[in-house]
Amino acid sequence: MWLQRELTLEPRRRGFHLITREVLGALPELQEMQVGLLHLLLRHTSASLTLNENASPDVRRDFETWFDHAVPERSELWTHTMEGADDMPAHVKASLLGATLTLPVAGGQLSLGTWQGLYLGEHRDRGGPRSLTATLWGEQRRR
Repeated sequence: MWLQRELTLEPRRRGFHLITREVLGALPELQEMQVGLLHLLLRHTSASLTLNENASPDVRRDFETWFDHAVPERSELWTHTMEGADDMPAHVKASLLGATLTLPVAGGQLSLGTWQGLYLGEHRDRGGPRSLTATLWGEQRRR
């Protein structure tokens, strides 16, 4: 079975946002898979995808704090500034984390650790809606 679908994530404020439920809700066919892979591509250069702890909101705040400290705005390092002070730092943050995730599917669900969730890293103040290409492939459950 192969499936490819475009997903649109609603605009979010700058920060790290759990999107696991949103992605799974848009892919009900995943429940039909016995074994396979889900590949996600975020089609933007100023946001990112990552997999990390989904239990504590402190993790999301700490990610944002660390990235803002490590990749500051209004630095003399940046020459690409025409789209605003948050643009070039957003590109660097997105490159550090990446725009793709490939996740195993087993028994009709993502095979994640107990405390793992999918995150959208929104690195712009006004990034707008974000587009994902989700590609699901594998073997369907026997009926």
